[in-house]
Order: sequence, then C-alpha cells, then structure tokens
Amino acid sequence: MASSEWELVCGLEVHVHLKTRTKMFCRCALEYGAAENTHTCPICLAHPGALPVPNGRAIEMTILLGLALDCEIADRAVFARKNYFYPDLPKGYQISQYEAPLCGPGRFKLPDGYEVGIVRAHLEEDAAKTVHAGGATGRSVGADYSLVDFNRGGTPLLEIVGAPDLRTPEQAVWFLRHLRQRIVDLGISDAEMEKGTLRADVNVSVRRRGEEGFRPRWEIKNMNSFTFIGRAIAAAFEEQKKAHEAGEEVVQSTYDYEPDTDRLTVHRSKEEADDYRYFPEPDLVPVEPPAELVERLKHELPESHVERIVRIAGELPPDTALALAEELVMTGNDWKAVALNKEGVEFMPAAAIAMNRGDFLLENAPALAKIVEANVTREALDEAFAAAASGPIDAADYLAQAAVADESELRPIIDAVIAANPEQVETYRGGKEGVLGFLVGQVMRESGGKADPRVVNRLLAERLRQE
Repeated sequence: MASSEWELVCGLEVHVHLKTRTKMFCRCALEYGAAENTHTCPICLAHPGALPVPNGRAIEMTILLGLALDCEIADRAVFARKNYFYPDLPKGYQISQYEAPLCGPGRFKLPDGYEVGIVRAHLEEDAAKTVHAGGATGRSVGADYSLVDFNRGGTPLLEIVGAPDLRTPEQAVWFLRHLRQRIVDLGISDAEMEKGTLRADVNVSVRRRGEEGFRPRWEIKNMNSFTFIGRAIAAAFEEQKKAHEAGEEVVQSTYDYEPDTDRLTVHRSKEEADDYRYFPEPDLVPVEPPAELVERLKHELPESHVERIVRIAGELPPDTALALAEELVMTGNDWKAVALNKEGVEFMPAAAIAMNRGDFLLENAPALAKIVEANVTREALDEAFAAAASGPIDAADYLAQAAVADESELRPIIDAVIAANPEQVETYRGGKEGVLGFLVGQVMRESGGKADPRVVNRLLAERLRQE
C-alpha cells in the first residue's frame, strides 16, 4: 500500500501545572527548585485520617481555561479516585475527575481557521517526582536505585484532552504551541516544558485515507519538547504504517521515545478507564460553580492571541499575512524588528498600518526600503524611522551619515588593519583575546568612526580564526 494512502490520526493530552501558591488539596507551598521533600504534610503524604480540601483558585483557573477553549462548563463536577500503584503516588490513587469534569467538549481554532476539538479539560493532582540514579541511562531500567521527591506530589494539574483531529506532525506541534501561548496569556501557568510545568502525551494511529473509525493507537508519554514531539509523531506514523502494510498486528500500547536514536520502545500495554477502577472521591463533595463566578471569569478573558493574529493578518498582504502575523504575536517581537527581518521590504508599510503605530509617513517607504537594504545598524535604523515619522527623508543623505554595517565594505578595511598589525594579530592567536579591542579600534579609525562595532567585532574574530 503506497504511503500516500495512509493518513495520520493524532491527538494530544496536555498536562499543565497551575500557578497557584499552594497544592491542590493541602496548603503546602509550591516552589520550583526547592530542596527535596521540604514542602510536604500529612495530607499530600497520605497519612491515615488526613482529609483533602480543594484549592479554590485552581478551580477558577480551570474554568477560565475552559471558557478560553469554548468548553461547556459543568454545573456539577465530581472528583474521582483513579487507582493505580506507583512509588511516587503515596495514596495508591490519584484524585482526578472522570465522568463529570469541570470542562466538557470545546474547540480550539488555529489562525488558519482549522479547528481542533477539545474532548474535556479536568483538574487533578500531580504525582511526586521519581529520580533514577546510577546505571547506564539514568532511567528506571538499569538504574542502581530510585529516590522520590514528594514536593511535586499534589500540585494542581490541569489536563486538556484534545480530539484526534491532527493530521501531520507539524500541525500537532503548531497546535501545541498555540495552546501553550493561550495558557500563558491567561496567566494560569508558566507552561515551561523544560521545567515540566507543561507536558504532553501523544496518541498516534494511522488509517487509510477515507477510512472511518480508528485503528489501535500508541501513546507516547510525558513529552516535554516541541521538537521531540514532532519527531516522535513522525516515527510512530512510519512504524505503524509499515506494520499495517506488512500485515502485522499493531497492539495498543504505551511507548517511550528515545530522541538520540529516534526510536520508540514499548513501555507497557495501554491502560483503559476500567483498569483504573474510577469511583467518586468519598472525601470531597461535588463542585458546583456559581453562575456569577462563571460570568465574572468570562469578562476576565483577555483577547486570544489567535484572534490577534487574524486581526493583524487581515491588513497585511495576503501571501504573507498569516506567517508575519503569527511571528509578530507568538514571538512577542516588535512589529518593526519582525518586518525588517523578512525578505522583501513590502512588509514595512503594511506592518505599520496593521499595528496602527504610525511609525513613518507612507511616502517615506521607498527611502526606508533603501536604508534597510543597506543593512545599517539597528540604532541607525531607529533614527531613520524616527525621522521618517515627522517629514520627508532622503535615503542618500541619511546613508552618507549612517554607521557602516555592510560586510562587503568592511572586509577590505579589516584585511588592511590585520596586515598592518602583525604583532597584535599573533598575540590574539596566541590566546590573548583582549587585544581584539585594539584591532576593532583601528578599524573604527580607518572607517572614520562609521563602522558598526558589533559587525566589526564579529568579522574580525572570524577573519583571525581563518589562519
């Protein structure tokens, strides 16, 4: 069966640490990087008789996120016990939500208009952190011993279950990037993957194009890198596709992804809901969000960054609108820095109009284009824009006074300075790099003070390393 006859079916389960002061069911402080096992108490360590009390702020944050994802907010949500054994789960179960989550079905629209369904968003507590020591890999398999840090145990954890609507690895990564940005904009989490405050489980299956239903899926657990998520999805797609084409059985399982080898290894068979023996948490009453609370949170929603992208893109050239608008919003860069780094200067006036900044008069666009193409310094460019906002400017007059950053113009000067100062060159190459400042000064003098010092520093260092 040709590869083009298969399509990816992918959904993400995104786990987010909420930015509350205390844990989900006790008043232990949350502090990233604190000394091991210093933020614990009888409740989060599951001592007999200790009773949980829900964190009201975490509930509000979950509802806020649900509203941002256009989810149905439950009139009555129930906490449930999710039973499984692991050393980092002191109670032998996790307090989560199952049949009655806080946030029901919703949707998340990407800037290109594609909608990814949200199955649910529910609130639970995170497990503690297991650290595997010794051995060849530092993982549980082959480790000499394992330690548990219970500081993380009980952290409010928001799980967002996405529908299997993603069809390429790139689309999955872009969905996650936009979802993360929305979470950060809401102020409910730092959502930093390198710190583990945002993680994703990836569910991957394949099917023939036009085929209905779903084939067995693989779940790749605890991914904390956009790059690795994309690579893991691509690897799982290829392996499953080959297995189906060869007539081999694809068993529903949980996998680990090894980024160094780009390989997937079976971790365990995939659990289903029945394996966890869910039942309502007897120590907690149902959550019934007041209508006035939900209404207040609706009014606290900031503008979606996706809405901002679409708004900006509507005023930009059609062929480049979405890419430029996404970069403006997702990177947080100043519109001018983004626009001027794009290929082609036609972005500049369009970006200025779109952002309603009025940074220059439109009749100055041709002159500014010439200045940009001359690759002057950012400081000089800012001066040009400032002048272009108040009246007409002449590119030739301005460039005659601007700092020189053109490498083709600076390289002959640099070569001449190197040839004229052989002792300083040898001193630099001998390891005393402080002499570079002297050589930069000589280039500045030869250029009449117009050379851009940062460009000179870089070009000099590159040139001195060549011999």
